[in-house]
Amino acid sequence: MCKVTVKTPRQLGYRMPAEWEPHEATWLAWPHEKSDWPGKFAPIPWIYGEIVRLLTRVERVRILVDGHAGEQAVRRVLKKTHADMAAVDFFHHATDRSWTRDFCPIFVKNKSGEVAITDWEFNGWAKYDNYKRDNAVPQAIAERYGMTRFEPGLVLEGGSIDVNGAGKLLTTEECLLSDVQARNPGLSRRQIEKALADNLAATEVIWLGRGIEGDDTHGHVDDIARFTSPDSVVLAVEPDKTNNNHEPLQENVARLRARGDLKIATLPCPEPVYFDGQLLPASYANFYIANRMVLVPVFGDRNDSVALKTLERLFPDREVIGIYCRDLVLGLGTLHCMTQQEPAYWTLWP
Repeated sequence: MCKVTVKTPRQLGYRMPAEWEPHEATWLAWPHEKSDWPGKFAPIPWIYGEIVRLLTRVERVRILVDGHAGEQAVRRVLKKTHADMAAVDFFHHATDRSWTRDFCPIFVKNKSGEVAITDWEFNGWAKYDNYKRDNAVPQAIAERYGMTRFEPGLVLEGGSIDVNGAGKLLTTEECLLSDVQARNPGLSRRQIEKALADNLAATEVIWLGRGIEGDDTHGHVDDIARFTSPDSVVLAVEPDKTNNNHEPLQENVARLRARGDLKIATLPCPEPVYFDGQLLPASYANFYIANRMVLVPVFGDRNDSVALKTLERLFPDREVIGIYCRDLVLGLGTLHCMTQQEPAYWTLWP
């Protein structure tokens, strides 16, 4: 049985670790919603299989599947892609979609190494009606593993925030404060900051402006800016002044540079990626930091090598691997959107 407490995580000494801190596992939900990849679903399970193959070299992978039949189908894919099945756990729970970054638990950890779950509400990015099975995932995980579960009572997606593990949190005004796809209508900036402080131990919320075009989440930060160390951030930039992403991305860079306390690096944007007339949210910033590894979306673009070299410099102690995501991004997300890290239990507060 999971334990639900009325005290906040911060009151009990919990904080959200940075993504580069050691992982117990990576959570995925096996893709099944074909309408997310209209006309291109066939390659998607094989992309997931390749990602699992790589991740099982460095950590456990826990996969949400729809029952025994779903598990057997996934096993067949993973065996063909040569994933290490000894490092794969299956969790039987039906999902609406496969973007675990946004509906899986946001895990927190205390000084003694205990990991708990913050169970935020998920409402389909305030856009889609089919989200109730996804919203039930954190409680199901907490109950299966007997983990302490906190209920903040607010809507929050993991892709809308990024943390440095030492109190700083990045987000955007477009996502958390806009009246468009409003997650928490009526809540002020100060109230949202308090919720992030109480539940994730964010001592400072750093507000950027807007995200990239094509992002139907309306401004997720994990497509535009990511912490790479406690005092470093890498941001997406678009040098083409005729591109609609140029001005908002430059403004985000200017906001962070004006602070003077963060080292700034930049990632180029790939050439705009379209499919059937739709602009897709292709971004190198949607990378995932695993144990000893960084998985980076690439798009068969001339800037792929620039992005990989930049991230190799920023993560010198990790292998940086490009994953072709021109098919995956039709689902309006890539590597960071499809993953959620569970912190390692045995490491203490850094």
